[in-house]
Amino acid sequence: QVQLVESGGGSVQAGGSLRLSCAASGSIFVVRINVMGWYRQAPGKERELVATITSSSSRNYADSVKGRFTISRDNAKNTVYLQMDSLKPEDTAVYYCTSGQRYWGKGILVTVSP
Repeated sequence: QVQLVESGGGSVQAGGSLRLSCAASGSIFVVRINVMGWYRQAPGKERELVATITSSSSRNYADSVKGRFTISRDNAKNTVYLQMDSLKPEDTAVYYCTSGQRYWGKGILVTVSP
């Protein structure tokens, strides 16, 4: 059974940084083959795409995070990361990791204070 577990969330002041991790278990191919992604959902809003990375490490970012967030993967560790720099209060949300939009983590809260 494939499981995705997010970690690294928390509270930070505007301008700060956080690094989210998404560790996959149950299959060594989950991270290596599928398109991995990070989504987020702010209170009262719909879930939105933050970033994706393909098996060939092609990356895609939402316009709102370009130049501030970086997605990466470590196939040996079966883990995907989201480095978030220059955080803004509008980045406050629950962040979800997904593998191929088939498997989803439970989400982790990121709170950015002014």
